[in-house]
Amino acid sequence: MGGSDPTAPVDVGKEYEVNIEDIAREGDGIARVEGFVIFVADTKVGDAVKIQIDKVMRRFAIGHKI
Repeated sequence: MGGSDPTAPVDVGKEYEVNIEDIAREGDGIARVEGFVIFVADTKVGDAVKIQIDKVMRRFAIGHKI
C-alpha cells in the first residue's frame, strides 16, 4: 500500500518551525519533529527555519523552506 504512514507526526502541506540538526549525505539539512526525520534542502546545521512538508514516507519526510 502506498501513501503516508498514519503514525508520522507531520502532514503534507502543513508548516512547521524546525531547527536543522545535521546534514544528510546528499547535502540536505536534517530536522526532526517528535523524533521523525525531515529532509530540508538549502539549509545548514544550526538554521532555525519554517518549512512546509512536501512528501511523507514511512521513515522520513521531505520539506522545503518557506
